[in-house]
Amino acid sequence: MNRKMIRRKAVYQALSKIRDPERDSDIIRLGSVKDVVIDGRSIAFKLSISQPGTTFSKTVVQQCREAIRSEFGEDVEVQIELTYSKGRAQQVKLGARHMIAIASGKGGVGKSTVATNIAVALAAEGYRTGLVDTDIYGPSVPVMFGLEGEKPRVNDQRKIVPIIKHGVHVLSMGLLVDDSEAVIWRGPMVSGAVRQFLNDAEWGDLDFLLLDLPPGTGDIQLTIVQTVNLAGAVIVSTPQKVALADARKGLVMFSKVNVPVLGIIENMAWFTPADLPERKYYLFGDGGADRLATETGIPLLGKIPLEESLRVSSDEGCPIVLSAPSSGSARAFRSIADRIVTSLAERETSPVSPLIEYQ
Repeated sequence: MNRKMIRRKAVYQALSKIRDPERDSDIIRLGSVKDVVIDGRSIAFKLSISQPGTTFSKTVVQQCREAIRSEFGEDVEVQIELTYSKGRAQQVKLGARHMIAIASGKGGVGKSTVATNIAVALAAEGYRTGLVDTDIYGPSVPVMFGLEGEKPRVNDQRKIVPIIKHGVHVLSMGLLVDDSEAVIWRGPMVSGAVRQFLNDAEWGDLDFLLLDLPPGTGDIQLTIVQTVNLAGAVIVSTPQKVALADARKGLVMFSKVNVPVLGIIENMAWFTPADLPERKYYLFGDGGADRLATETGIPLLGKIPLEESLRVSSDEGCPIVLSAPSSGSARAFRSIADRIVTSLAERETSPVSPLIEYQ
């Protein structure tokens, strides 16, 4: 008999195989599964369906039981409370289901590289993903996507249509202005441009929209996070003491505007030479992000090594999760993307327990 230990993440993965044909997505992405409770060999949760009376609504409970027992064993007790809600379906059609800020307390920590590769990793897993580069003064996303010289079009509804590259819907100020000209704008102008990106763009129905925020914790950043309904934020830092000090400021900023921080990412965690893939040189220190995560109670989502191939892939416009999928950094990005998905699912299904136990 299959006596596999029941983990929350594995429950989500099992249920993600069940698709609602009316909404063309699986029940985890749609947020249909709520209030998951695991007690030994018993699993209980609420299941919200948009339309009663359909073939799917009549069979989905049995599909869930079969998926869970196939994963954990026939002896698992499965209790499902079925409810109906049209509100969720309408909400999904408004645009992005999850809007996530990728932030850093200071510049130079590789935030845009992280945002780009997470977006591509999500898209590669089949999630409908968008990335908006809100760094007006120093947009680097066009370079990392190989979109230099490209211009988004405007449709008949006067909406800006993001460019799709590597499966990601991309929009950046770098696509709208001459890259040889400096953008000299005051704060209100910047905030207005970002609002236009978000409100006047034809994003379509997305699972995730990542916002690559400008570095820092000033007025522009606050305006952005207060303008949109963020599902959460991710803080990017390096192991250096000065970078971690600024990362703390980012954590404080999000707490003040009631945006949950999904986790911390340590970039440039160590240097690995191409000819010595097993060696690790801690150029910027070691263990800093671990200590920050322990002190704040914020999960450490992962550590990204400093590899030459990562720099080359960014310069060439082909993110490393695609150009070198077996590299250490590509594996780390995919793992982080997976943990972000799990974190959001955990928050939706168990809002009273915001932190995830990664296992």
